[in-house]
Amino acid sequence: MIAQSPSPFWQTKTLDEMTPSEWESLCDGCGRCCLNKLIDPETDVIYTTAVACKLLDASSCRCKDYVGRKRHVPDCIRFTPETIADYDWLPDSCAYRLLAEGYDLPEWHPLVTEDSESVHEAGFSVRGMAVSEEDVPNPDDWHEYIIRIVEA
Repeated sequence: MIAQSPSPFWQTKTLDEMTPSEWESLCDGCGRCCLNKLIDPETDVIYTTAVACKLLDASSCRCKDYVGRKRHVPDCIRFTPETIADYDWLPDSCAYRLLAEGYDLPEWHPLVTEDSESVHEAGFSVRGMAVSEEDVPNPDDWHEYIIRIVEA
């Protein structure tokens, strides 16, 4: 009889049951949540721009100062198991959103592939398209950078 390997933690634990390390590892490093959004005041429609937070490393699609990010960007959002349901603007491919909604991780997710580049290779990251807000400092100009993200 062949022993089956245990199921991965994201299939056996709820978001509330995960350790801080497990929770953080759910981030696939796509960088999409670091793109600035614009909200139409009349319709409440959220538009995603290619203008990224000044702390986003455009190559790795990771925060340049994750631990100290709130010091540099006070309105940076910290996702928690308790608040994740409030962020329905997260991409459909976001692991936090997928698991909160009862879905599994996609086959290209780095936890599944054991390869941090898989999110980029699958075309789900902002690598190669994000522009730093330092290069477009006036939010009044961000409407020129509205993009449409095609979901999986």
